Parts: sequence; C-alpha cells; structure tokens
Amino acid sequence: MADPLPADLARSLQHLVGTAQHEWRSPGVSAGVVRDGRLVWSTHVGSARLDGELVRGAEDGDRGAPARNAVDDTQYLIGSVTKTFSAVTIMALRDRGRLSVEDTLDDLLPGTPFGDLTLRSLLAHASGLQREPAGHLWESFEAPDEDGLLRDLVRAERVLPPQRAFHYSNLAYALLGQVIARVEERPWQDVVREVVLDPLGMTRTGLVPDEQDRAHGYQIHPHARTATLEPVIDLRSTAPLGGLWSTVADLGRYAAFCSDPGRFDVLAPETVTEMCSPVIMADPDDWTTGQGLGFGLFRRGERVFAGHGGAMPGFLTGLRFRPRDRVGAVVFANATSGPAPLGLATDLLCALLDHEPTTPCVWTPSRQDDERGELLGRWWSEGSPLDFEIRGDALWSTMPGSRGALDDTRYEQVDRDLYRAVEGRERGERLKLVRDADGRITKLYFATYAVTREPLAFAELQSR
Repeated sequence: MADPLPADLARSLQHLVGTAQHEWRSPGVSAGVVRDGRLVWSTHVGSARLDGELVRGAEDGDRGAPARNAVDDTQYLIGSVTKTFSAVTIMALRDRGRLSVEDTLDDLLPGTPFGDLTLRSLLAHASGLQREPAGHLWESFEAPDEDGLLRDLVRAERVLPPQRAFHYSNLAYALLGQVIARVEERPWQDVVREVVLDPLGMTRTGLVPDEQDRAHGYQIHPHARTATLEPVIDLRSTAPLGGLWSTVADLGRYAAFCSDPGRFDVLAPETVTEMCSPVIMADPDDWTTGQGLGFGLFRRGERVFAGHGGAMPGFLTGLRFRPRDRVGAVVFANATSGPAPLGLATDLLCALLDHEPTTPCVWTPSRQDDERGELLGRWWSEGSPLDFEIRGDALWSTMPGSRGALDDTRYEQVDRDLYRAVEGRERGERLKLVRDADGRITKLYFATYAVTREPLAFAELQSR
C-alpha cells in the first residue's frame, strides 16, 4: 500500500488522474508518485479489463468476463520505457569495465554495416539510424530473431549523419540489446534482471506477463467510442526496445531509484546524473526537450524533468522523475492512442512540488580541517572575486554575484598541491597551489589562470 499524502494533496492528484481518464476516453488509468525512495501515493481509475460483452475481438471465453479494476501489482506493457532499462544496463556494464560508451559497434558487435557508430550516439538517439528495424514490424507483428535482425541490417539506412540531430530509433536500441547479450554472453533479459530488476525487487517486471492478472490493451474508436482488444506482440530480438511488462509498484521502485539513486545498489548517483545530462537537443529552437544517455529531458517552467514514454498496441506509459527533488511519477493507460501519460506524470509531480516543496537537507557544521584553511576566503582572478569555502566536507569556490550553480565549483584533492574540479564551472580542470619557501600558499592556478589574494591587472601579473 502507498503511504498517505495530506488529504487535500491526495484529492488534487486524484482529480488530475480522474479528469485525464475521462478526457482521454481510456478504459483505465493507473498512476503512482514516489518521494525519497518510496511510493507515497497511487490510484487506479476505470478498468484494467473491460466487461467482455463490450469488447470487439474478445475471445469467446472472454465474452462473459466482468470488468476488472487494477491494483498496484497489475501488469501493463510499458513499451519504450524498456529502453531506459537497456540504457541503465549499458551504463552498469560501463562502470564495471565491461565496455565504454565510446566503443563502436565494430568493437562489440562486429560485422554490421554501421560499425563506426558509438554506443553514446545509439543511447542518445543521435546515431542517424532509421527509426525501425527493416520490414513492417508494426503491421505484420512478426519480429525477427537475432540472426534475422542482424541479417536485415543491410536493408536499413542511415537517414542522417551521426550527431546531426535527434532522431528517435527503435533499431538503435535493438542493437544495444544485442551488444548487452554479446558482451555478457547471455540473453539480454537475464542481464537486465541481474543488473536492475533483482536489486530493486521488481519481481512483477519481465517479458512474459501473468495472463490472469495483466491489464488488457484496447483501441478506442475516436467517434463510436467502442473498444477493440489489441493483440500482444512477441518482440523476440527487438524486446530491448519495448518488451517489458511492469506495475505501479514495480515501476514505482524504478522511479524511486532514478530520482534518488544513492539509496539503491544499481548505479552510482554520478552515473545517473551523466545519463540525465543532455547529449543532443530534440528541439534546438526552444530548448524544452533534450536527450541524455537513455533518458529524455523535458523543461516545464523552471523545472527540468527526466524520464521516458512508452507506446505499444493497447498501452501507453509515462515515467517522469526529478533527482534534485527526489521525486518521480509513473502513469499507465490501456489504450493505443489518445492518452498522454508523460504529460500527466509531469502534472502530478508539479502538483506535488507546488503543494509540498522539497525541504533542503539538514545543514551541519563542517569538520575542522586546518590543512585546507589557508585556501579559504577571497581570492581574485582576472579582476573578479572568487571565494573558497567548505561545504560539508568538500572544498568549493563560488563567484560572488554569480549567475547560479554553473559558477560554483566543487574540488577533490589529488595531492598536497593539486585539486581537480569535479562539479560545476570548469569541471575537469586542475587547481594548482603555489607555495613560497616557507610552504605558505601564495598563488593558485585554476585552468591555468592565475588566482591571487589581491585584485591584480594583467599588467601587474606580468611584472611579478
């Protein structure tokens, strides 16, 4: 069971979901919200399975079946949200030293016509590969096996040069699934279970649903409002692009990990941050949507959310999360078209944060550290002030009156006189300490720029 929210907030969230179900004309809508690593609210409106008498295409044995409401463990086909599980698995293998995101297909899956493409470009939908595998998968529902997928690559196209523009590609993720299987020498789904599903306790997530408990997917006629039961496709080798089934409870656990990864033993928080950093903008004119390594990015107002949508015949899914506030939302609808679950997931998170903004972590004094004390205080570079301070146990610098977080820098110590910028402005650059004969710090070099205790002109620096 979900933990309760304040009654007025719960009513607001319920209203959003109820209104969406009615306006979308979706048989059912299920949703959940997570905060600080746990599911704090969930709801289910409508039916996971319609009354059999109302459904075109129902089997004879289902004609008299009554409508069935969803619960937190009801399984829905999550479609392309599956891609994020493939991406998380790739990054976990990267962190284990099994591969690099700069590796090419020739390095890991030799023999394809697209051997120069990097995993990074495939993860970010920046490879330029055509959208779908060769053939007419979404008409025939005949997915290829592994040999067929790779054999038919000769019929696939690069429709754009790599890194030219965002171009969504299911084919790219089918190939990433093959990379995972080839590197680990076992099926994609086994690796995903070991890396993601088992550590998160996602026991109701997988490629094969429980036929007794899963939701049914429908196409709702746009004018007659009649329901037609949609078939379920066996994606075979293309399962890494959209084949997983999951539940509010399970995908809620996944959203909890994505929004607060430090609580879970899946990926380091720094890796999740890397995955949620933009690689390419999907709308370069407005900069409201972008793509990271597996996760899409979306700006609403001053907030940026990460996540992914999913669409399969009869099912639409939305996953949204915001690590800065440690919140996430999942939305499922059992209709082929009409619902907008990603938008509703964003609505739910905005309603949550507007009603209950995230409280900052408790501040505590820094531990005494005489070794770095000489570094602290005001320094100057190019005539502008640069203040060094301790936050928690880390050394930071900030530019007074700066534009925000991009002008703050966190450092890690490499040795006595060398630090490395690991977050913020000039990340990756060196901070070098210069000492006099008595061992006192007299000057710094940050990214080769001189940093002094007094505001000096360039002419004065040259004369010293």
